[in-house]
Amino acid sequence: MKNNAVLLIHCPDQSGLVAEVTRFLHERGGNIIRLDEHVDQHIGRFFMRVEWQLDDFEIEEKEKIKKIFYDRIGHKYDMEYEVHFMDYKPRMAVFATKASHCLYEIIYRTQSPSENWNVDIPLVISNRESLRDNVEPFGIPYHFIKVEKGKKEEAEKKQIELLKKHDIDFIVFARYMQIVSDDFIARYPNRIINIHHSFLPAFIGPKPYHSAYERGVKIIGATGHYVTNELDAGPIIFQDVHRISHKDSVKDLIRKGRQVEKIVISEAIRLHLDRKILVCNNKTVIFD
Repeated sequence: MKNNAVLLIHCPDQSGLVAEVTRFLHERGGNIIRLDEHVDQHIGRFFMRVEWQLDDFEIEEKEKIKKIFYDRIGHKYDMEYEVHFMDYKPRMAVFATKASHCLYEIIYRTQSPSENWNVDIPLVISNRESLRDNVEPFGIPYHFIKVEKGKKEEAEKKQIELLKKHDIDFIVFARYMQIVSDDFIARYPNRIINIHHSFLPAFIGPKPYHSAYERGVKIIGATGHYVTNELDAGPIIFQDVHRISHKDSVKDLIRKGRQVEKIVISEAIRLHLDRKILVCNNKTVIFD
């Protein structure tokens, strides 16, 4: 997998697309090891993910692959596409506030050999000091940036400076309880992953599990999605649920909800790292 490349494509659906792409790779010595495609007939759009080995690929300079693909095929079919190289280790910044369960899960998976996550965490940013002692023992720098009412722009400026300094590729909000500006989001389009409970918008506010308990819900869950300007309404990456009953207390709901949140945020990150997500019209196509 280290010396593989991934091509993600979407374009208007038309005859011959799979043949064109596979021929382009085959004629240049690319050995295709995975290929997935999907047609959304409702909007008439074609989606494709193809992964191939670069060992004998005749285009040795990686930065030229995207341009050559455009010149030969991309422009002809009005394709929107990305090329990713799997030997590159992305740099992920994690934002957190008070809750630690998602943050712990992310750190565990990045440091566990069995998970095989190809990613670095150069820093954790928080608007509280409370998680510092839980992060720094793992050798990850912890940056406390206070976010005060009326001074959010100043705080974001400090955050952006840190992200630039550490060459951050994408961001994960691990229960980061602050709303960021449109300008912040625009700097990382489809590169900010957020997690929230799936009660939204039914049970908004600081205590959604309490509200859900009072309502007598039978399912709780979580949603991992990319962040957009519309709060908690970005393209959905992964969701999961857990059934509950009248026997469950508020504490049970919180405990089970956090378990689901950990699974969902981890799976969303994994799909992003494996380059298996295509975003189109605020929806995702997930190749897995």
